[in-house]
Amino acid sequence: VVGVVAFGAVGFGSGLQAAVLWPLAALLAGLFIAVGAILFPALRDFRTLTVSDARAQVLAVRRPWWVRTYLDVALLIVAAAVVFITTREGYSLVLAPEGVASIQVNYWAFFGPGLFWIGAGLLTWRVTTLVLGRGRPAVARLLRPISGNLSGVAAASMSRQRRVLARSTVVLALALAFAGSTSIFNATYQQQAEVDAQLTNGADVTVTEPPGSSVAPDAASGISHTAGVLAVEPLQHRFAYVGNDLQDLFGVNADTITRATSLQDAYFQGGTSTGLMGRLAAQPDAILVSDETVKDFQLSPGDLINLRLRSGQTHQLITVPFHYVGIAKEFPTAPKDSFFIANAAYVAQSTGDNAVGAFLVKTGGSQTEEVATALRDSLGTTATVTAIGAARSSVGSSLTSVDLAGLTNVELIFALILAAAAGGLVFALGLAERRRSLAIATALGASRRQLRSLVLSEAIAMAVGGVVAGIVVGWLLSQMLVSVLTGVFDPPPTALAIPWGYLAVTAVIALGAIGTAAMMSIRRTSKPTIEYLREL
Repeated sequence: VVGVVAFGAVGFGSGLQAAVLWPLAALLAGLFIAVGAILFPALRDFRTLTVSDARAQVLAVRRPWWVRTYLDVALLIVAAAVVFITTREGYSLVLAPEGVASIQVNYWAFFGPGLFWIGAGLLTWRVTTLVLGRGRPAVARLLRPISGNLSGVAAASMSRQRRVLARSTVVLALALAFAGSTSIFNATYQQQAEVDAQLTNGADVTVTEPPGSSVAPDAASGISHTAGVLAVEPLQHRFAYVGNDLQDLFGVNADTITRATSLQDAYFQGGTSTGLMGRLAAQPDAILVSDETVKDFQLSPGDLINLRLRSGQTHQLITVPFHYVGIAKEFPTAPKDSFFIANAAYVAQSTGDNAVGAFLVKTGGSQTEEVATALRDSLGTTATVTAIGAARSSVGSSLTSVDLAGLTNVELIFALILAAAAGGLVFALGLAERRRSLAIATALGASRRQLRSLVLSEAIAMAVGGVVAGIVVGWLLSQMLVSVLTGVFDPPPTALAIPWGYLAVTAVIALGAIGTAAMMSIRRTSKPTIEYLREL
């Protein structure tokens, strides 16, 4: 059902593989997990436990072996080492050899985030048991506004049951971390896919003039009158010789270009997009060059660069002086190899030619195809009009050309289900394991209000611990995933994209499930004590 809804097919592949093998593999995997999680512990208890053992309250319980050997710390150290290796300069996660249509991914890079996931879960268990055990006095003080005079009793109860509470906290934290890291990575993925498409196309809509044309910048006014157009920016495209190398040169209006297209800090090196474009605007003969050119000619900021450009009057090459002010690694419509970015006014003045190579058109992301169609109708065959939609489907520079909408929807929906299960079901099962303690408290004369305070204290402690750990683990995991997959993004993101709406919904669902489980447990305590004890 999930395959049909999300992908339009039962499984991956076709024929027998899609109809039989994938569903069968999923079924066997589910059965294996169920057997491992339920049957094996049940068989172990059946062979080792007796009624008297089950009734006994053992206070001194040996710590798990992984706690004594600090396995969680070791996993986190190894994870940090793997991430460091896979994010160091020169490491390539994605291998896409030139001329080869396929993409190869080094999946060992995901070993670091995987180890971090396990280590963070174990560390959450360690910290939770430590806080509920040795931090019992502090927990009692924090619970006083909720439990009043019973805060000490509530803290003592949670201290004795700290392993059960730690288990619930870990499950909640990992569920929230999964939801958070998945949604943040997906939002960043979609953000960079859009950046990549706009970098390739130049803007929402780009009008490219044919080579040798002499269209003036004033033609932008005619384009701006098209319905749906918010801004138009002319972009010069020339060819310049530096030494014996022929490179592309783009003349821009540094003060206004961002009205029609976006510039990311990742496009530049040695400064932000705002700072370097500001330097370009402040100095008429300033120029931004590629990193390759800087290395080839050993340039330093302020160095003189003499470029040979074609004159608009004589059509001969003339020498035009520029001064190097910064590095541009990417730029809208620019090729991925060497190029120059200069002030359009200075280039026009020096060459006597103000011809425009392209017009960048902003539509605000809406009616893009309609605007492109209208411009094609009005301009005819005199120019080439391309919309960003075509760039989205044709960009092949990275994995961001792959549409992950179906897979992402499945992951995000399952993340919500996991958060609800971790918040409500796991906590409810934990309370069910402690029915004996609640029944004894009732038999000793505890009022319903006092029982409510005890249950709410546990619910709040679990919720706070799970949410805090989930936020920390989810944020770090998102940073690790994006860092490891930096090679996938072209250009790499300058900051994570945070889907606040989805994260808020996830938190509300998880906390709502915890509250519902707590209320249901409180209602059960209203049953007569004798009847309640008979069930045990």
